[in-house]
Amino acid sequence: MGKHILVVDDDALMRRSLAFNLQQSGYRTNTAGNAEDALAMCQRHQPDLVLLDIGLPGMDGLDALRQIKDQFNTPVIFVTARRRELDEVLGLELGADDYVTKPFDLDVLLAHIKAVLRRSERPAQVPVVPAPLVVGDITIDPTAHTVNVAGTAVELTPREFDLLHTFALQPRSVISTDELLARVWGAEFVGQPQVVYVHIRWLREKLEADPNHPNRILTVRGVGYKLEPQET
Repeated sequence: MGKHILVVDDDALMRRSLAFNLQQSGYRTNTAGNAEDALAMCQRHQPDLVLLDIGLPGMDGLDALRQIKDQFNTPVIFVTARRRELDEVLGLELGADDYVTKPFDLDVLLAHIKAVLRRSERPAQVPVVPAPLVVGDITIDPTAHTVNVAGTAVELTPREFDLLHTFALQPRSVISTDELLARVWGAEFVGQPQVVYVHIRWLREKLEADPNHPNRILTVRGVGYKLEPQET
């Protein structure tokens, strides 16, 4: 299976083009339109490499770089047109592994990606296995990709699992439909709320005693959804 690359750029056309070309080159990709969604995606599925723009809405690429390095120690290549800030980044040695300036030749970018991935490879060692996530009577094992509710195994599709995992990382916190789309499906799905509605329904049918009157995945009208822990 190809290496996993997260593309973070607020330019939708750039994201789609990069993701398509990387997939054609054998990589697995996810996309994010801002740093906050990118960090949330890293928390659930840590990528092998992040392609990061500097000029992002909200948290900028420089702050995102610091957090990615501090939390995940993931290789980062800056892909940006902002030469002055790029020079500043390199001067401050914030930890970017490489940079490519826009506009760029795809073959040049691919060569940079291969070089950074090669440099970042570490000697074989015992992997760190994340502990299962427990929220009330729900236990989620990200490594085994299993879910138990009140001691009973529940079969979820990969997308349902990712959706529940996203809720479980922030129990009792309301997450908007667009945030769920960006973090679970990727930036290209933002603006398609029906995708979330359908999967919430399916998830409730598998987790709730009465899907029509849910106690676990609650709707906060006009805002989004939240996971309410149920104690055993």
